[in-house]
Amino acid sequence: MAMEPVLKIALGCAAFAIFWVLAVFPAVPFLPIGRTAGSLLGAMLMVLLGVMTADEAYAAVDLPILGLLFGTMVVSVYLERADMFRHLGRLLSWRSQGGRDLLVRTCAVSALASALFTNDTCCVVLTEFILKIARQNNLPPKPFLLALASSANIGSAATPIGNPQNLVIAVQSGISFGQFVFGILPATLVGSVVNAAILLCLYWNQLDGGKPAAEEVVASVPTEVVEEEDVTSHRFSPATMSHLRARPGGTSSVASDAVATDSPPEPVKPDTNGNAAEANGNGYHHHPVDDDKLHQRRSAAVVRQAAANGAAAKVDDTYWAAAAEEKEVPMEAWKSSLWKTCVYVITLGMLVALLFGLNMSWSAITAALALIVLDFKDARPCLEKVSYPLLLFFCGMFITVDGFNKTGIPSAFWEFMEPYARIDTPSGTVILALVILLLSNVASNVPTVLLLGARVAASAAAISPAAETNAWLILAWTSTVAGNLSLLGSAANLIVCEQARRSQQYGYTLSFLSHLQFGFPATLAVTGIGLLLIRS
Repeated sequence: MAMEPVLKIALGCAAFAIFWVLAVFPAVPFLPIGRTAGSLLGAMLMVLLGVMTADEAYAAVDLPILGLLFGTMVVSVYLERADMFRHLGRLLSWRSQGGRDLLVRTCAVSALASALFTNDTCCVVLTEFILKIARQNNLPPKPFLLALASSANIGSAATPIGNPQNLVIAVQSGISFGQFVFGILPATLVGSVVNAAILLCLYWNQLDGGKPAAEEVVASVPTEVVEEEDVTSHRFSPATMSHLRARPGGTSSVASDAVATDSPPEPVKPDTNGNAAEANGNGYHHHPVDDDKLHQRRSAAVVRQAAANGAAAKVDDTYWAAAAEEKEVPMEAWKSSLWKTCVYVITLGMLVALLFGLNMSWSAITAALALIVLDFKDARPCLEKVSYPLLLFFCGMFITVDGFNKTGIPSAFWEFMEPYARIDTPSGTVILALVILLLSNVASNVPTVLLLGARVAASAAAISPAAETNAWLILAWTSTVAGNLSLLGSAANLIVCEQARRSQQYGYTLSFLSHLQFGFPATLAVTGIGLLLIRS
């Protein structure tokens, strides 16, 4: 691609620089608008400054990737409702030997899941759960988030469906699924082990925990939780007597047919003046004060009897209600188990469709809509859990990166480096890997593959057909692992970062520098080892 006019290059670089700064530092003091707004601002500047037209900006948005992200987010919501994360938690924490063991298990589960479900899906599904596991075991979240993102990127390199750039390479190169897997699988296995070892070395002293906190242990005890309104409905309230009336003096009077008191009335006593009290109809005499005591004793007896009757009636009602619930519980449990099984079957069907090479985006969206229909409820609560700001961020990023590519700078850079990046020599392979690493972190890995794929293959085809296949595999491996170098290197990193930051219960901010401290040495080591193991 020829270089554009100087003014267009300058404007395009300025718009891309604004996007890059806001993506790396979302709370920068002079413009603290965040990553999503920053990406949209960069896209808008590309159009307003004339670097690209509005139609070109719309065409730059990669709808298949957005559809894949949306579909997998919805599927992850229903998998969470189907208790998949609970089972996964048991797998990660079963007979755990502490924080270091949990970190290794996180790397293994993330790498395997990303190879089958794509790295973006893996990160969408597991980020919240990894935060919860770290919190419950008194461990810092950073090593586990880094393990999740980096292992997801490395594991996704093993299959053509592991990430979008691999899918592009599989389509353009014509390499079969089996040839692709067997060519990169050794590098993926060894790279995952090396990545886990580097994490353990860097964060060894921070992984001495691994025992649940006291409050988490108490919370994990299986107890039956009853809703407050259910408790209130079974609470015994004091009985009220309709035939009791209040006396002016604060006591109660009883009708003549009230129940007998516990003790007989007291005998006649003379009053203070020595005169006998007036006799009542039963031959007994009473004192005014004793009359009040008599009414109080009779009222208490009536209340006790009524309360006992009312309690017995409520206990009887509660018994029959409980008996009815016992009949309903097996039916509800059966329906719940059937629904969870259907969720797993639909998710497995999506995986099979991806393994057979069907359209990734439509497979994920179809699975998501099948789960929504199966649930047979208003889908708004589930759809509200989708990270729409993340989808908007990708829209802006696609437009901004495509505008930067239109300046001609990435293309001119490759044309300058191509004579030194031939894979028939070790030095040429190293230079090619460095070029891919650099461009993948500046212009993103998918645009890098689209820009360099055909050119790298043409250069290698002049050597031999085997060299051409190796060139495609090297491009797939390096562009994927390059995502671990910086926070902007891959969509998986951004997903982990945004999902962790947005978590309401276990929110954590993974900064650009904290990721770079691990990502830079780990990426160079894993990339170099993988290049030695890739064979067509």
